[in-house]
Amino acid sequence: MHLHRTDPEDLVGLLSLDDVDRLLTESAIRAPAVRVAQDGQVLASSRFTRSATLAGEPLTGLVDARKVLALFDGGATVVLQGLHRYWPPLTALVADLEVELGHPCQANAYLTPPGAQGFAVHSDSHDVFVFQTHGTKLWEVHGADGPEEVLLEPGLSLYLPTGTPHAARAQDGPSLHVTLGINQLTWRGLVRRTVARLVDEVPDEHLPAGYVEDPGVLVDDLAGRLAALADAVRDLDPRRAVDAERERFLTTRPTRQRGGLADVLAVHDLDDGTLLRRRVGRPCVLVDAGDRLRVLLGDRVLDVPARLRPALEEVRARTELRPVDLDGVLDASSRLVLCRRLVREGLLEVGS
Repeated sequence: MHLHRTDPEDLVGLLSLDDVDRLLTESAIRAPAVRVAQDGQVLASSRFTRSATLAGEPLTGLVDARKVLALFDGGATVVLQGLHRYWPPLTALVADLEVELGHPCQANAYLTPPGAQGFAVHSDSHDVFVFQTHGTKLWEVHGADGPEEVLLEPGLSLYLPTGTPHAARAQDGPSLHVTLGINQLTWRGLVRRTVARLVDEVPDEHLPAGYVEDPGVLVDDLAGRLAALADAVRDLDPRRAVDAERERFLTTRPTRQRGGLADVLAVHDLDDGTLLRRRVGRPCVLVDAGDRLRVLLGDRVLDVPARLRPALEEVRARTELRPVDLDGVLDASSRLVLCRRLVREGLLEVGS
């Protein structure tokens, strides 16, 4: 367990009580983006959702504001799941965190009425950062030396390593806290992905009949296949495996392109003096591939001629630039073409 204190406004601005109110009562949010729990049990979504139609097509799982507020008033905790997918401040935070850590991340929020506890003591299968944005909540954290109590308030954040038993109870007023889950990529997963191709190359032939009575008919053949697999594993190039893992991670992140419509409309008028900014949470990793260059952008690969590396290195090195800043590495026409492409691909956004 680790505690850290910061300016409360830095955290409250990420998700306030008013923000949650609007999400629950003024949006078309649907289950499973919302869960409700009471007395340690997750309630069936039918307790707080309704159906509707849109253009004649059915919509199910719509949160019924009246029902969910009644459950909250009766002591239930309301959970907003996957906020990184639809709440911009947390989308940006999670995007930055993923690039920094190299692990998939997620954000949930928990709204608990005064004096209530949504879940009994439990542990998570991933690391968790917790920060309070409204009210206070008393956390019971179990460590090697026994349970310890921590009172979270806005401005105070808590880190819980994987498997740390914990529970939390709101105090005199309503409590709202956010959890950032770090879904760790592991050595086991990396090794499994690295050798999976070799295992898949083992012929998918039937085992010979009779091995149940005489298992010896399999022993020599299996020994030979395992030896061949071991030789193939020894011949693997660790650097290539790591490069493949990095590319897998940096091409499978969710698409995050807030303001993309404005950019698409503005890109046609882009000129040498247009201010451009690196989009928050967007990686830009350059991978040489002969006479081509692979640009890993988080949710996709951009394939460009290798001669553009100096220009892309310049883009990587800046948080802001104008096309004219590439004057030393690209001619006027080429740098505008590249900058327009990078705006459309979501690496850059047009500044105001």
